[in-house]
Amino acid sequence: MQVICPSCHTTNRIPYERISDGPKCGQCKKPVIQTKPIDLDSSSFLKHINNSDLPVIVDFWADWCGPCKMMAPIYEKTTGEMNTKFQFTKLDTQKHQQLAARYKIQSIPTLAVFRRGKEIARQSGALPAQQFKQWLDNLKI
Repeated sequence: MQVICPSCHTTNRIPYERISDGPKCGQCKKPVIQTKPIDLDSSSFLKHINNSDLPVIVDFWADWCGPCKMMAPIYEKTTGEMNTKFQFTKLDTQKHQQLAARYKIQSIPTLAVFRRGKEIARQSGALPAQQFKQWLDNLKI
């Protein structure tokens, strides 16, 4: 399977059965599977959502958003628990307004799940931890 390195954004091929073994990037040698969400920007966003075989969850957020701040620790904790099933990422809508507009983000936080470039699920608003995990478990991936 193809997984994008969170550090240098290089595409890495990793056998699915080895995803839990702590694979390192072939380019920069840093871990490919992270326990914290990956901050995306305009240059890395499309590479991650288009090229990763792991479903990519994007947390569209902004620093001034109260519900985003409530969701952040839940999102981070879930990243550490489910990082071999999904690639957890974040995109600051204040800094990257064109991308937010392109994906029709009308309220934040919005969580969108992408698989090979296609959006397959979306959830607007902060969720309690249990509901967030249940939402992820119910995704048809």
